[in-house]
Amino acid sequence: MTTTLRPTEPLQHAADGTRSRHYQVCVNSRPVGAIHLATRPVFGPPVAAIEDLRIEEPDRGRGRGTVAALAAEEIARGWGCERIEMSVPGEAAAARALSTALGYIPRSRWMEKALGAVAPELPAGSVGRPMTKAEFAPWEARGRESYAKEWIARGVPADEAHAKSQHDHDELLPQGMATENMLFSVLEHEGTAVGTLWVALQDDRAFVFDVEADEAFRGRGHGRTLMLLAEAQAVAAGRNRMGLNVFAGNAPAERLYESLGYETTTYHLYKPLL
Repeated sequence: MTTTLRPTEPLQHAADGTRSRHYQVCVNSRPVGAIHLATRPVFGPPVAAIEDLRIEEPDRGRGRGTVAALAAEEIARGWGCERIEMSVPGEAAAARALSTALGYIPRSRWMEKALGAVAPELPAGSVGRPMTKAEFAPWEARGRESYAKEWIARGVPADEAHAKSQHDHDELLPQGMATENMLFSVLEHEGTAVGTLWVALQDDRAFVFDVEADEAFRGRGHGRTLMLLAEAQAVAAGRNRMGLNVFAGNAPAERLYESLGYETTTYHLYKPLL
């Protein structure tokens, strides 16, 4: 039997230069699923993404998804793409196994935790306070640079990584420190600043965009305290869930979040198209 992709629409070209196309996954011309291939608006034409891949239940476990993903990679190469990405739900073990078999490399994962009605208490001697304007500017500059470096370390060319960092920060913080629903905090322990925290208040949840214990004070539990501070801020603001993103390979952070009860909702992966 032959598995092929059949376009269900003309190739779509967006104003931002990205392209997109939906396909049926067919076996001997019989539709058995669907796939959506697109390029990403931030990274642009060199990067494709499998936005959706579904095989109907009766045809699963027969390699249809593998062949469809490989066919999508060939289409992406024809578009001139140098890299392809996909996101896999945390509970989709079969999809994760497929991505691993196809050579996709984990880049990051989104994690989430349900919060209780009572804010957690911070350890004795630790207190959070709002970041000052004088502290914000150098903190943001360091954050933009370190965020770009995280992407560079995970296969993104330096120019693309810095462009993404600038895009994401500009989009999230259009008014800088005064941007609505953004909380910037400094953690102090016994009167000494030991770390920083950036929390966004979203619809029904909060999201930790940045949490960092200062290098001189790492390994003393301040990272855990910063996360407790984030959760306390979320509860105080009436949010019932907390989300975050952790880059692959950051084992200490992954262990910390897991120990605090965070569960993976989505894995983000990529693959060079050689």
